Amino acid sequence: MNNLIARIQAILIKPKEEWVKIKAEPMPIATLFMKIVLPLAAIPAVCMFIGNVLIGKRILSFVFRYPLGTALFQAILTYALTVASVYVAGMVISALAPSFGSKSNLENAMKLVVFSMIPGWIAGVFNILPVLGVLSFIAALYGLYILYLGFQTPMMETPQDKVVPYLVVSILVVVGLMIVVWVVIGAIFAVGSISGL
Repeated sequence: MNNLIARIQAILIKPKEEWVKIKAEPMPIATLFMKIVLPLAAIPAVCMFIGNVLIGKRILSFVFRYPLGTALFQAILTYALTVASVYVAGMVISALAPSFGSKSNLENAMKLVVFSMIPGWIAGVFNILPVLGVLSFIAALYGLYILYLGFQTPMMETPQDKVVPYLVVSILVVVGLMIVVWVVIGAIFAVGSISGL
């Protein structure tokens, strides 16, 4: 965990080999969050703030820019909910382990979630220009592939015949959490715009 940039490069370029190292290396959950989640989850939120305030979103021929306070609140809320959803996803994956003949291990479940989210967080730089949002989506898909490789390592000591079902249920949990995050954010901003906040 000493060199974050080298670890990011390794999980992006050679994830299969890197999962073996990650599995063998003790990583307390607090360290995972302090050294990886908190700094990297900030990338999409900060870039979204910049994009919403400086660049804006084009709606037909009109460019809409958020007021500074609204954009800042949205970025902070997005960041906080993203960090929380990572923790919840790790807890759920660990709790699901026995259902798939796997060993329940919260630290390894957190590793799975955290390292598979890295491509999406790095691609968060594209939030500056909303038109490039498709690249963030492609990065998130690559993150799912990294998650698959992590299950195959096997991080949760999952039997090979249970890897795909466990992966599918885990993906549904993670995607479900992301949808909840965006619904909550959308609802807050819809209520705020109706009430004139």
